[in-house]
Amino acid sequence: MRLGVIDVGSNTVHLLVVDAHPGASPVPYHSQRSLLRLMRYLDADGAITAEGTELIVSSIDEAVKAANEIGVDDLICTATSAIREAKNGQEVLERVAKVTGVAPQVLSGDDEARITMLAVRRWLGWSAGEILLFDIGGGSFEIAQGADEYPDAQVSLPLGAGRATKLFIPEDPPGHAAVSALRKHARKEFTRVRDELFAKRPKPNRVVGTSKTIRSLGRLVGGTAKAQTGELAQLHYQDLKEWEPFLREMPSNVREYLPGVTPERGYQLMAGAVLLRTAMKVFEVETLNISPWALREGIVLRYIDQLDGRGADPVNL
Repeated sequence: MRLGVIDVGSNTVHLLVVDAHPGASPVPYHSQRSLLRLMRYLDADGAITAEGTELIVSSIDEAVKAANEIGVDDLICTATSAIREAKNGQEVLERVAKVTGVAPQVLSGDDEARITMLAVRRWLGWSAGEILLFDIGGGSFEIAQGADEYPDAQVSLPLGAGRATKLFIPEDPPGHAAVSALRKHARKEFTRVRDELFAKRPKPNRVVGTSKTIRSLGRLVGGTAKAQTGELAQLHYQDLKEWEPFLREMPSNVREYLPGVTPERGYQLMAGAVLLRTAMKVFEVETLNISPWALREGIVLRYIDQLDGRGADPVNL
């Protein structure tokens, strides 16, 4: 069957169309993105502005029309932290449903962590053992750990790269004091959740990162996958540390021309680098493996599992 997934994130509306059936890996057929940067459309009360709402509606409508033209058998639309935490999120969802005919399902932070862990586990296999997962979105930062398809511990923090850019380092390029303030806040939050939720977990066999921000940072600092052996790309703490001062001196319109960086990520790449390096420092991670599968692929896998009756249902898809 041909399945379409519309992922409404903080930075983009992403349509992924795959050919999928039980017992087989989903095969990508079509992918397209519309730029959002929703953090720029939040008012002082935390509501999405009228301009931002119309941008969401038009982007989802474009994705729905593309999916219909392709001819998908089913279409799933999910929304994450930007709409989940917006003061008028429900109103925005109602507007989307009225105009597009599609009602996005809002995923909780725990849903995001659990479904992303499923995707990573399926990609790596059971031999990967205990996995510690970092996922940086535009609005939130998910951390999860476990030895199974779903994590034994997970948390979602309001520390996405876009949110952190807006709240801590809005100047372009950012000042040293602002970057230090972001690092201090992130270190406090990561240390708190490490001690409260992850201290009793065993040392992970693999530490894995997902998201476009982490993939961009990985490519930038020299991490490349080895297709012939199936090895994942890697990102090393020391390399990230050496690159950070250069990123801090660059304005966003220069960062977007760096290798592996797209225009929608250039403005938040500095915050992403600070957040990721701080998380790696707090959790004592020297090397991060970068997974090509993340939330969207996890949603597809959950759907396939439901077709043949396998697996628990952490979210009604």
